[in-house]
Amino acid sequence: MTQPTAQPTTASDAPALPFPRLDQLLCFSIYATGHAFNRIYKPLLDAIGLTYPQYLVMVALWERDDETVGALGERLSLESSTLTPLLKRLEAMGHISRTRDRADERVVRLHLTAEGRALEARARAIPACILDATGFDIADLIRLQRDITTLRHHLEQAAERAADKPARKAKSTPTQG
Repeated sequence: MTQPTAQPTTASDAPALPFPRLDQLLCFSIYATGHAFNRIYKPLLDAIGLTYPQYLVMVALWERDDETVGALGERLSLESSTLTPLLKRLEAMGHISRTRDRADERVVRLHLTAEGRALEARARAIPACILDATGFDIADLIRLQRDITTLRHHLEQAAERAADKPARKAKSTPTQG
């Protein structure tokens, strides 16, 4: 049985490979795909009066109402400074309410309003529109989503390892005296 090898965490740790073309960069493919998704989502979300980040918040709350801001931020991978303005806007639109937790007033809980629950019915067709736009069948999309989630998990682990790695001291060259 072979032992796993240490993964490179900096460019200087990695073996030299031929430099890829732009269309060979996985990160660019994912970046460009994100933009393509945004172009498909925009008219669908405009019709229900939401931006894409607001839609993600609402999907998460339709799935799990009465969630804390902290738990929602973790699920969406959003910092509080990004999430709070989204929540304030959704509250101003009448889709959610924010209340202090009775047991711990430092905790803010999120609740769908009747209008927020009703919005789910207007958004029901969006996933089917997205599926159709991808050209994939549902089984292929499920596999792709699982692979992308695994990729994200590996990248997050590598980023954590890199952050935990002690900073390398700059190589100094001896001076002539």
